[in-house]
Amino acid sequence: MASEMNKKQVSELFNKQSVPGEVDGLHALSKEVKSERIQAERHSGVKKKPFTYRFIKRAFDILFSTCVIIVGIIPGIVLSLFIIVDTKGTPIYTQTRVGRNGKPFKIYKFRSMIVDSDNVDKYFTPEQLETWKRERKVENDPRVTKLGNVIRKTSIDEFPQFINVWLGQISIIGCRAITYDELEWFGEDRELLLSVPPGITGLWQTGPRNLATFENGLRQQFELSYVKNASVTLDAKIFFRTFRVMLARTGQ
Repeated sequence: MASEMNKKQVSELFNKQSVPGEVDGLHALSKEVKSERIQAERHSGVKKKPFTYRFIKRAFDILFSTCVIIVGIIPGIVLSLFIIVDTKGTPIYTQTRVGRNGKPFKIYKFRSMIVDSDNVDKYFTPEQLETWKRERKVENDPRVTKLGNVIRKTSIDEFPQFINVWLGQISIIGCRAITYDELEWFGEDRELLLSVPPGITGLWQTGPRNLATFENGLRQQFELSYVKNASVTLDAKIFFRTFRVMLARTGQ
């Protein structure tokens, strides 16, 4: 019963769009499933996914990431030159993220911010700094350059992550790769979250990501719902929806 309910909830959550009128509906759904999610996912979600699913997923990761790297290497070099001029820094930016089973790894991105972007106290207002501490992102981030704004909106900044995919550190589809500080938001569900590799795109990234935050608990529900219900069908749906999000220039 809990399994069937979770699948239905994932479908409802996934089909939500990032518009203000849906906040109440998301909160209502969050309260409705909270008890079932905690009990079902905490105890049964950590089990390994079927071998067939894991084999198909990894094979697709290798094939698709290889194609992207080969096709994108020349455009990537050209873009890197523009980024060097725009940011006055190295074109590839790395940060430590939490991988499967809690193993740390360096995630790659095209640089979209000024060189000293880690000095958040220098650029953020007190209100922005408070938001940053909670969500690790702010609207109208003053550190983002003009070129960086374009590659972020089109999600081009995340293309170097296909190197992480090829190396087996992350998958194409999965939960968003997070920091160790952000991991604390998952509380006792951390083991469940880390039972699968993170991904470039996922249920939260292609849903109402600007409404589903750590603070209101909806982001955790998106990520944990994916872990519980991950399948070839769900991965395919997320994969194709990602292109629609990119074309709509809604990525941040």
